This record gives sequence, structure tokens and C-alpha cells, in this order.
Amino acid sequence: MKIISLFRRIELWETNRRIHKIAKTIGVRFINNDPKSCINCNTSIGDDVSFNGMRIIGSGNVSIGSHFHCGENCYIISDNHNYDAGNEIPYDRKGSIPKNIVIEPNVWIGTGVIVLGDAHIGEGAIIQAGSVVVGDIPAGGIAGGHPAKVFKYRDRKHYEELKEKNAYILNK
Repeated sequence: MKIISLFRRIELWETNRRIHKIAKTIGVRFINNDPKSCINCNTSIGDDVSFNGMRIIGSGNVSIGSHFHCGENCYIISDNHNYDAGNEIPYDRKGSIPKNIVIEPNVWIGTGVIVLGDAHIGEGAIIQAGSVVVGDIPAGGIAGGHPAKVFKYRDRKHYEELKEKNAYILNK
């Protein structure tokens, strides 16, 4: 059991080293708890970010704000196949269409969430486990479904009080 634990720690160390090397920018106190996490070279990561199995693929720019947390097995896909202007069916293998994604600070996405190109997730939003984000989620929105739709909002006063106290998970 100790050998398996040692191999997992080595694998996790290698993954974290690779993420730090590939990222366009990466803030302080980045935590990754899953050796399957990966990013593209157009990814910017803020401070106090926690990945638990995040896979960022595609050729578009991805910006993740500070104090972001995600559950296991999440995907951010920052491009689309070229199916309209290509020379092959069902899509052209020679190129994809980059799609940018912005995730503002203090966002929490649950396990199994997929964020597709051109999405914008506002500050303090929460995305329910298993959801697919295909557009804009406003600040403080709590969204879920396929496609993700806002069904509730955070208590803004409480949220602002916690921000003012600097009550972030990784600050403890």
C-alpha cells in the first residue's frame, strides 16, 4: 500500500509540474488533487485555485479567476470542430475553431461539469454537478442542467460579507 501511495504522489507531482510549465499564467497556492488533470497552453489560472480532476482541452483562451474550486471529472472544452467550412464530412480534421472561456473569481463547479466554448461564468456563481455550461451564467447565479440555467441566486449580502472578511477556503 505504501508503494502505491508513493507512485500516486510521484504521478501527482509530475502532473503539477507539467501544469505549471504549460500554463500561460498561474497564481499562488494552486492545488491539484488528481493526476489526470491537464490544461492547454492558453490557460491563465488565478490565486488559490483548486482542481480535483480538471481537464482543459482545446485551442481557445481559458481564464480562471482566483478562489476557483471544482469537483472531480470536470471538462473545459475551448474549441469546436469546423463542420461548416471544411473539406470533409462530418467535420474537417485539419482545424478547429478556438472559443474563449472566462470563469470569474470565487466560482465553484460541481463534479462532472462540462464548460463549452464562449461560456462566461460570473463571479461567485455555482454550477450544479453534471451540468453543461454553454453560455453566460451571471454573477452569483446558481445554475444546473443541460444546458445549465440559473434557478437561484446566492444571498448577495452574505456573499459580500464573506468576501470582506477574506473568508476563502485556502486562506485558512
